[in-house]
Amino acid sequence: GHTLLQISCKHRKALLYDVMRILKDFHIQTAYGRLSLLPEGNVEIDLFILQADGKKIVDEQRQKTLCSCLQMEILHPIRAVVINRGPDIELLVATPIEANGCGRPQVLYDVTRVLRSLEICVFKVDMERHLIGDRQWEVYRFLLIESSDQVLTSSHTRSHIAEQVRS
Repeated sequence: GHTLLQISCKHRKALLYDVMRILKDFHIQTAYGRLSLLPEGNVEIDLFILQADGKKIVDEQRQKTLCSCLQMEILHPIRAVVINRGPDIELLVATPIEANGCGRPQVLYDVTRVLRSLEICVFKVDMERHLIGDRQWEVYRFLLIESSDQVLTSSHTRSHIAEQVRS
């Protein structure tokens, strides 16, 4: 038999990628899955899963840990914050690295696309990997250029930028 994992949430880009990445990190196999798009931008995902040894997941602590991790990654797949560093305004974007060492695809593209849509120029981008707790993260640092018609030091503007990057 299989363990049925049911997920109901708002649909967003890379949702299925995030779910499957977490399952892979937990060494969980997916035997069958169904994704249903619902009205108002919601989605339901049903996955029939097995442990690496081919057995159902019966350990309640493992189930709770898996659900907690899925909930966190579904709600916050990308962490983003805009900060002042002296005269510079930086956008920091952090994404978890998979257990196999691969980073999230298209982060640089997606973030620069959002910044372009907001008409914000980027002077420089750096990416580094950091070990925080027991997890590795890719942290992108975007040095933003403030223009005369857009003041990036306002807390409202910084919050808006970070929210757009996360969505």
